Amino acid sequence: MRHSGWTLTNWSSNTAVIAGVAPKKKHSLLPLLTVLFIFSYGLMTMLIVEQGATIQSQSNMIKILLPESRELWSIRGRAITQNQAAKAHAQGQAPSKQGQEAAAQPVPQAHSQAGQSAKPHVQLPPIPASELDPRRAVRTI
Repeated sequence: MRHSGWTLTNWSSNTAVIAGVAPKKKHSLLPLLTVLFIFSYGLMTMLIVEQGATIQSQSNMIKILLPESRELWSIRGRAITQNQAAKAHAQGQAPSKQGQEAAAQPVPQAHSQAGQSAKPHVQLPPIPASELDPRRAVRTI
């Protein structure tokens, strides 16, 4: 029996075997995909562990440098108030009580007169309206 170019040779066991066509082997990609999946999860796990270690070391560095930074700011604040007192004394004015109180507290350079003349004032971007809504609780880490 001819049917569109193919010859049916065995019809007795409810399956037709087509002559001239070898049965296809089903090559499954499942083992390869499994290996790639395990490998990618291993790499991702290593990345997470390394990121955790990096974050921890940065946190430790911040904790170590914070007291030194505060000390540096207090030294700068005292130097600025001493400069202001020297300028006031040179002009014949008595040093103000505010200058003496400021010497006891750390003064950031951005808020002092010397800091403003040395660096231009940096403008912060405007706050979006969604942040100003008092009904919305904004939490930052």
